[in-house]
Amino acid sequence: KRVIQYFASIAAVGGGAKKDSSKGTLEDQIIPANPALEAFGNAKKLRNDNSSRFGKFIRIHFGTCGKLSSADIETYLLENSRVTFQLKDERNYHIFYIILSHQKPEVVDLLLTTNNPYDYCFFSQGEVTVAFINDSEEIKATDAAFDVLGFTAEEKTAVYKVIGAIMHYGNMKYKQKQREEQAEPDGTEAADKSAYLMGLNSADLHQGVCHPRVKVGNEYVTKGQSVDQVYY
Repeated sequence: KRVIQYFASIAAVGGGAKKDSSKGTLEDQIIPANPALEAFGNAKKLRNDNSSRFGKFIRIHFGTCGKLSSADIETYLLENSRVTFQLKDERNYHIFYIILSHQKPEVVDLLLTTNNPYDYCFFSQGEVTVAFINDSEEIKATDAAFDVLGFTAEEKTAVYKVIGAIMHYGNMKYKQKQREEQAEPDGTEAADKSAYLMGLNSADLHQGVCHPRVKVGNEYVTKGQSVDQVYY
């Protein structure tokens, strides 16, 4: 992070990259990208409260005069399993908790959520706070980073809706049909909210979870799922 800040500031001296009033200068975009990446890709581990759970490769390109001309970031190997399971002394990705900090109540209202992490199965298996991370401040930094990076209001809303959909998805419950091994929904409230945020019909969401279509040879067939298979 410090190296990027150094190169961005040195390369910007004497003019630097052109400024887009809607996004800020190029160097302004490179540095604020980090809070957004950390919000979605970092989490509390046993020995590191801000552990990066993904890889990233940042390229900074310079023009012939040594001025900053462009940059790109490649991300890979995100620890997907952390979204649904954490150890007792660990925490899920920061983004879920900073949204629930209620510093942006309009986002909480949009996502149909409360501001209590313990209301959500995916986010209350371990710790819900980190001593040196102020979730209330982090949501402001992340939202500001989206603006500097050039996200439109619609794009930011879409990102937040995906986060909200995951929150409600983790609360979906299933039970076993009598005299069958087939799972069926046990209530629809969480599925209704999750599907709404994803722009889906909740019945279609349940159908996809309980009766997924799998490819067998050159054809697709509908597969039944037990409760254990649905959850895991």
